[in-house]
Amino acid sequence: MTLTRIAVLIPCHNEEAAIGEVVSGLRAALPEAVVYVYDNNSSDRTRERAAAAGAVVRTEPLQGKGNVVRRMFADVEADIYVLVDGDGTYDPIAAPAMLRRLWEERLDMVTGVRVTEAQAAYRLGHRLGNRVLTGVVRQVFGNRVTDMLSGYRCFSRRFVKSFPALAQGFETETEFTVHALELRMPVGEIRTAYSERPAGSVSKLRTYRDGFKILRMILALVQRERPRLFFGLLALFLALLSVALFLPVLETYLVSGLVPRLPTFLASTMFMLLAFLCLTCGLVLDTVTRGRIEAKRIAYLAQPAPGGPEALETAWSSPAPGAKR
Repeated sequence: MTLTRIAVLIPCHNEEAAIGEVVSGLRAALPEAVVYVYDNNSSDRTRERAAAAGAVVRTEPLQGKGNVVRRMFADVEADIYVLVDGDGTYDPIAAPAMLRRLWEERLDMVTGVRVTEAQAAYRLGHRLGNRVLTGVVRQVFGNRVTDMLSGYRCFSRRFVKSFPALAQGFETETEFTVHALELRMPVGEIRTAYSERPAGSVSKLRTYRDGFKILRMILALVQRERPRLFFGLLALFLALLSVALFLPVLETYLVSGLVPRLPTFLASTMFMLLAFLCLTCGLVLDTVTRGRIEAKRIAYLAQPAPGGPEALETAWSSPAPGAKR
């Protein structure tokens, strides 16, 4: 029988009010897992409280959740990874079910879809932003996710070790989703309770600033992963603009046989040339993108799949006493 290594990864920045309970809850729910807390320049007692609760505490000086995720994925060796925020809003009791589903169905990512009635836990602006941004990703990359920005996920080793991790901040959740959809990985979702932060804990997410960063990341991913679509739409816009400028010139020419609006005619020609240039760029970059996806797919397949005939010797088949409900 093969013992499967489970790692719980918790990125943290100034979470002394919640981190102790988060670590304790996950250690109770997953007694065979090793819990890692990566502190991201906290100015409070986050490190001390995480260590006192039984976590392996490490640090990442580059500020931003994406930077912390990149470091965690590079440093920690395991067969299954659980990633969760350290703010105490996610329910640790859902972790065994997420792991079980990933293992039994041989998935590469299971996302904890947030369910809550508490308005303070999941503010209206955040809900709306999540729906809009998730909708954009679903339309472009595939209709297989419902909560793209959830911070509670379970990953296979082959997902983690093939993940490029380019984001610096909260855009990293968008990268998770696009990476899985782009490589057509098997993914799943489990609904999980989402609660308010404990007293003394303050959200690091800024609705408009981070929402804009996530939108910018989506556009960058569309340009990088779907260049034919991105540059094709840009070429269509430029072509329509060229036609709109050319029609009045053509009308005047048909009536008088003259082209008095020479600057307009030149602008129309320029926009049409740019449209063809964009279309050419999209076709060329599409070939490059296909080669890059093939390379990522090879890196993905180099790692073993989750599940298999061997038994999973862990104690997470049933919740441990004391786990948060």
